[in-house]
Amino acid sequence: MKYSEATSNETFPLKVLEASSEYSPNKCEFRNDKFGVWLYHANCIEFMDILISKYPLGKFDMIFADPPYFLSNGGITCHAGKMVKVDKGQWDKSNGPELNHEFNNAWLSRCQKLLKPNGTIWVSGTHHIIYSVGYAMQQLGMKILNDITWEKPNPPPNLSCRYFTHSTETIIWAAKNERAKHQFNYAIMRELNSGKQMKSVWKLAAPNGEEKDLGKHPTQKPGALLERIMLASTNDGDLIFDPFSGSSTTGVVAIKLKRRFVGCELESEYLALSAKRLSRAISERSSSLCF
Repeated sequence: MKYSEATSNETFPLKVLEASSEYSPNKCEFRNDKFGVWLYHANCIEFMDILISKYPLGKFDMIFADPPYFLSNGGITCHAGKMVKVDKGQWDKSNGPELNHEFNNAWLSRCQKLLKPNGTIWVSGTHHIIYSVGYAMQQLGMKILNDITWEKPNPPPNLSCRYFTHSTETIIWAAKNERAKHQFNYAIMRELNSGKQMKSVWKLAAPNGEEKDLGKHPTQKPGALLERIMLASTNDGDLIFDPFSGSSTTGVVAIKLKRRFVGCELESEYLALSAKRLSRAISERSSSLCF
């Protein structure tokens, strides 16, 4: 499907319902129908329940999720050579392993329903949550395709000197179920890897200054990571969903690669940052179309 065909005759036909709680206004904060970009201010569980009621057979070709890692519990880390608290906000506080796993199961089960029959989901996390995510996927009958190790070449040092320096995150790639025939663009991945099969260890730098020049998100992922993920498992015009949109790196890369994007985010400050980043990505894409 060509990009022009995918965007010229279809919008995202979602009339969002009234909020069910004061924390979830459930309204569209940013939209561009021409490029297929829709960002909502919403609690992801409530938002996905609305989508499931409208699209019971699934809607998305791919989902990328970067859920809370539950790290904001009084710990410390190193940032710019200084000791700082690990406190990203109330949304990142742990409620204990049982409730954390219950939350992971809840949002993953909804993502599974929203995937098209052959759709796939990518979930990023550290050891604090990724094992819960993997177990929940198995409980739900998803088919785990790969566990990608994202190696960060310049990680912050371990200040306690009692552990190895944490330098990786795991990204689990899974299909909707065992029957799914997932999309994998093998030739593209091989070309990107100098003609050799791409391995499951990816060495990619953290977001650079340009990616954060409009503002910062504490768990922002590099555009290069999302670009590889989308090139591996989607095609032009595909519809991609991010239930924890943050600063909308997923949307920025989707625009660049001629995919369509639906995101939701609960925190108002990151919605404002997302709007700036998405607007710039659309402007850059528009400029490229003029040549």
